[in-house]
Amino acid sequence: MSAGGLLVAGTASDAGKSVITAGICRWLARKGLRVAPFKAQNMSLNSFVTRDGAEIGRAQAMQAAAARTEPSALMNPVLLKPGGERRSQVVLLGRPAGELSARGYHSPGGDGPLSREALLTTVTDCLAALRRTHDAVICEGAGSPAEINLRRGDIVNMGLARAAGLPVIVAGDIDRGGVFASFYGTTALLSPADQALVAGYLVNKFRGDAGLLEPGLEMLRGLTGRPVLGVLPFRHGLGIDEEDGLRISLRGTVRESAPAAPHGPEVLRVAVLPVPLMSNFTDVDALAAEPGVVVRFCDRPEELADADLVIVPGTRGTVRALRWLHDRGLAAELRRRAAGHRPVLGICGGFQLLGERIEDGIESRAGVVAGLGLLPVRVRFRAEKTLARPEGRALGEPVTGYEIHHGVAEVRGGEPFLDGCRSGSVWGTHWHGSLESDGFRRAFLRRIAADAGRRFVPAPGTRFGLLREEQLDLLGDLIEEHTDTAALLRLIEEGAPGGLPFLPPGAP
Repeated sequence: MSAGGLLVAGTASDAGKSVITAGICRWLARKGLRVAPFKAQNMSLNSFVTRDGAEIGRAQAMQAAAARTEPSALMNPVLLKPGGERRSQVVLLGRPAGELSARGYHSPGGDGPLSREALLTTVTDCLAALRRTHDAVICEGAGSPAEINLRRGDIVNMGLARAAGLPVIVAGDIDRGGVFASFYGTTALLSPADQALVAGYLVNKFRGDAGLLEPGLEMLRGLTGRPVLGVLPFRHGLGIDEEDGLRISLRGTVRESAPAAPHGPEVLRVAVLPVPLMSNFTDVDALAAEPGVVVRFCDRPEELADADLVIVPGTRGTVRALRWLHDRGLAAELRRRAAGHRPVLGICGGFQLLGERIEDGIESRAGVVAGLGLLPVRVRFRAEKTLARPEGRALGEPVTGYEIHHGVAEVRGGEPFLDGCRSGSVWGTHWHGSLESDGFRRAFLRRIAADAGRRFVPAPGTRFGLLREEQLDLLGDLIEEHTDTAALLRLIEEGAPGGLPFLPPGAP
C-alpha cells in the first residue's frame, strides 16, 4: 500500500471526528500498517508534551496511541490555546509563537510565520513528512468545512484537503437530529472544487435498528451521488481525551461519573472545580476509572460538603480562576477545608493559586496578586513556557507526568511532593498525568481515604493504561464492524473518485 491519506470532517463541532479518526487509526494499525494521525490546527486547552518537549493537542496524542506510534509535533503543527480577551496563544510546531485575536488569526494576508500562507505551508510540509514515513495519515478536520465565513483562510478542512489532495468523509451526529439535512447542506455550501473531494458520509451515535435508516441512506445517495460509508452505534464512555473542557459549564448542576462497585466497604468522593479556561481536565480520568471513586464537577460551595477530596485543576488563566473562586465563595470553602484538615489537591494552575502570591506579567498581566495562602509557595510567571516530561517518586511509588506552564513556583516549605509540596492536607504539583501511574494513584487514594476517615480500599488490579488500550480497541472495532472498510481503504489509497456530482448552490 502506497502512502495515502484521508480527512475526517464533520457537520459540526463534537460530531465525533476525534474518536472516528482514532478508530480508523487503530483499525489500520491492527492490519499492520504504519499509520499516523494529523490535525493541522487544533483549538484546545487539553494538551500534551511529547518526548522531545513539544506541546500538541491531547486528542492527537490519544490518536497516536491508537495508531501505536509515538506522538510528535508533526501531528498537530498549530495549536491554539484560548486565553482572556478573545485571544489565543499560538503554539507552532510544539512551541509558543505568539498571541493573536480571533479576528487577527482568521484574517488572510499578512506576513511572518503566523500568516495564513506561512501556516498553510507549515501544515502541508508536516503532512508531507508524515506521508513519507507512514503508509497512511488520517487527518481530522475542525468544526465544519461549511463555515463559509472562514473558508478563505482555512488550513484545517477543505483548504488542507485541496492543498494535499485528500479525499474527505463527513461525519454527522445523528443523536442531535437533522443528520441528513446536515450532510446535504454541508456539501451544497462548498465550492465545486471542494465538493469534488467529498467522497462519502459517516453516521455517528445511532441508537436502535440501523435497518430503519436504509431508506434515508439510499435517498441521500441519490440526492448527493455519495454513499454513507457506515453507521456507528451509540456507545457510552468513548469521549476519551476530549479537546477542551468548555462544555463543562455547570450552571449549578453536577456532572458525575458512574464508577464500578467499590473494592472495599465505602466509596471515595472527589469534587473537581470547573475553573475558567480549565485545562487538562483529563487528569481526573484515572481517578474516575477506579472502582468506588465518584468524580463530580461542582461549582458551588455546598456541593463540596461531602467531598473527600477537592481538586483544583489546571487553567490557562490562573488569576482569572482565582477571582472566580472568590466570587463563587469557593475560595472561602477551600480555606475552611484546609483548616479542618480535609484534603485538597491543586494541579498546575490550581497548584499556583493555592500558594501565597502570584506575580503575573505574562498571562493576565495583573501584577502581584495574593493567592489563597494554603501552600508555602510563591509563583512568578515568565515568558518562556516550561514543557517537560518529568519522572520521580512519591509516597514510595514511581511517578511520571508532564508539565505545561509559564509560572515558576518557589517552594518555601512543606513536604516535597512531585516538585511541588504538601502542607497539612493540601497538596500541589505542576505535574499533569501523575495519577495515571497506577501504584502512585493507589497510594495517594489510600492516604486521602485515611485523612478523610473513609473505609475506602483501592482495587489492586486497576491498570489505567490497559483500560485506555481497551477503549482504543473498541474504537477500532466500531470502524471494522460498522463501516465499509473496503471503500475506506480505496479512498485512502486512491483518493476521491472522479465524477462526483456538484450540489448547488455551492460557494465561490
